[in-house]
Amino acid sequence: MKHVPQISVNEAAEKVSVGDIIIAGGFGMTGNPVHLLHALAETDVRDLTYIGNNVGEPGLGGGRLLRNHQIKKAIGSYFTSNPEAVAAAQSGEIEVELLPQGTLSEALRAGGAGLGGFFTPTAANTPLAAGRETRVIAGKDMIFVEPLRGDVAFIRAWKGDTAGNLQYRMTESNFNVAAATAADLVIAEVEDIVAVGELLPEQIHTPGCFVDYLVQASISVDDLGSSSSVANSLKKVDGVRMSMAKAALGELSRGDVVNLGIGIPTLVADLIDAEDGIIMHTENGMLGVGPEPATGGAMDYPVNAGKIPVTALPGSSYFDSTVSFGMIRGGHVDVAIMGGLQVDQHGSLANWTVPGKPLLGVGGAMDLASGAKKLIVTMTHVDRSGRSKVTANCTLPLTAARAVDVLITDLAVFRFEEGVMNLTKTMSEVSLDEIRAKTDADFTVSL
Repeated sequence: MKHVPQISVNEAAEKVSVGDIIIAGGFGMTGNPVHLLHALAETDVRDLTYIGNNVGEPGLGGGRLLRNHQIKKAIGSYFTSNPEAVAAAQSGEIEVELLPQGTLSEALRAGGAGLGGFFTPTAANTPLAAGRETRVIAGKDMIFVEPLRGDVAFIRAWKGDTAGNLQYRMTESNFNVAAATAADLVIAEVEDIVAVGELLPEQIHTPGCFVDYLVQASISVDDLGSSSSVANSLKKVDGVRMSMAKAALGELSRGDVVNLGIGIPTLVADLIDAEDGIIMHTENGMLGVGPEPATGGAMDYPVNAGKIPVTALPGSSYFDSTVSFGMIRGGHVDVAIMGGLQVDQHGSLANWTVPGKPLLGVGGAMDLASGAKKLIVTMTHVDRSGRSKVTANCTLPLTAARAVDVLITDLAVFRFEEGVMNLTKTMSEVSLDEIRAKTDADFTVSL
């Protein structure tokens, strides 16, 4: 049986060279190889290309490398969770390549599997498709994405044995599974390293053939950043937002697999009872999401895509990010509910970036918008300046073209059927005249 050497975090950091491409597992700070990254931050290694879903949080994980000016380029999906990464990108200190979350995980999987790339419908007809080959496959526009590989991958596991076999805890599989396959040198920091044979074969998520070195490192609450406690949740609750959430809940049916975006959609979860028979999906690797716990954090609970600790309902399952986005692209998620910045009369959605604003993250929105069987968007009808967000044509960069099925605002509910935007319900005591005055889109009325 293979024996994988166990080394210190400092010895691991010394295996990274100037100019290397490093891959970091983790989603937010859960499953993040924080000790390896912090050890690397103590070295003089510079000009790194950093591949990960996000660049840690301020001063944590990849965020510490960023503060030390060790990162030259970052390839990832959601940099917005670290304002320092956004500032570095906007100032030109680092180069940034933004990929949809599912595309990022699949590109790593392709790199680890020796593939030459793949075609995906995600991000077709959006700014992220610029410069990429486009083909029509099975009647869908698809863009070509190259594989991603690194010189060194840092990953985090809950348990491992001396042969390098790894087991992940709850939603900590995320990007670690793909990252473990996609680098020339793979170093795993592990909470508990045991003898060969103590892990049952069916419990192993990453086989030892992928792992070159092990580092024993124990996680603490301080390492988990915003996921350390449910008290850190930034969820906003008020009567108007709850009205939209209740309207969205009314669109769901027993047995639906439903993904909730951040913002107003997260409130839907608080309205669902176990008796409703609705199965909640979160793209960082969980099916069967339950409500937030009253107290506690990621030391004791899984986290959702908003990096908020949640509970697991009976029958729940965990999996890695590539499987999760395979569910989405493959049509196995029935409904996606997400927020929006604009929806136009054609059913196109813009929700990921405003030019000139400090927002630099697409996350899983493009994957969900193009992959879910039904897309529901919840948003306020006008922006803070009173301008309509329900437009004739989206003026912001598109998330997905002609993908919205239902639009729920604080004023009305619209349905998109056969290319027509139809007003089907008014919210509270809102008049039809007020809706017309605040809507730039053309629509029919069928109350």
